[in-house]
Amino acid sequence: MLASGCATETVQRGFLPGYTDGEVTNQTARITSLWNGSWIAALIVGIITWGLILWCVAAYRKRKDDHVLPVQTRYHLPLEIMYTAVPIIMVLVLFYYTARDMEAIQDTTAEPDLNIQVVGKQWSWDFNYLDDDVYETGQQINDPGALGEADTIDGQPGTATSLPTLYLPVDQTVRFQLDSRDVIHSFWIPAFLYKQDMIPHRTNYFQVTPTREGVYAGKCAELCGEHHSGMLFNVAVVSQEEYDAQMDELRAKGQTGELGLDLNRLQSPNSGTTTTTEDEN
Repeated sequence: MLASGCATETVQRGFLPGYTDGEVTNQTARITSLWNGSWIAALIVGIITWGLILWCVAAYRKRKDDHVLPVQTRYHLPLEIMYTAVPIIMVLVLFYYTARDMEAIQDTTAEPDLNIQVVGKQWSWDFNYLDDDVYETGQQINDPGALGEADTIDGQPGTATSLPTLYLPVDQTVRFQLDSRDVIHSFWIPAFLYKQDMIPHRTNYFQVTPTREGVYAGKCAELCGEHHSGMLFNVAVVSQEEYDAQMDELRAKGQTGELGLDLNRLQSPNSGTTTTTEDEN
């Protein structure tokens, strides 16, 4: 009991993703519950299956001086019906809960407080804050392995001061518009327990309400080329005041308007920086 009290936050949560001081979004509790329920159901089935196997091994083992063959049963209709019906019922139950939760997670009918377009590109990200008419643009990281603990933000693994940062106001519903400028990418914020693909010539949407302030890691979850591992970004969930200040800072930099899908990526052979232009298409 003393050791458990001194355990890390990860151990206290049973190695589940998330934090002990609150859910990261309005959907993480639902996703965690679905995950736990699926594993509990699988564990129960596993225990029953292993138990029956071990029972059969013990009960029907060949005994000493027993040279008689066991009864050769060609079929057992009730048993066959049972082991056909039970898996079907199990799959239908899992399907019901999965479909119910996926419908809620992917529901975009509610009016959002904020609209953000995320553009994936080889190999970084552009963020268009559509309601504030400003943008942030990222540059490729040549050597993500060189990013150490000293580069992290607030000690959060996967974050780095050199990465582009997506700012989100806490307790505000955000609708993400996901687009790709070149190949298939995948927009993934592990702490949100959700990701969605970004497919060329197709726009995907999802919306979520961040409920816990903090800095989280983001990355591409779809192998998209040579420098896929460096396609990283930060997500900062902040107060409304801090969010507004960040939007004002982008305006002060002259980063107004939107970065469109017609832009191309130009890779510097020396520095590895990424630039975008409108006349290279």
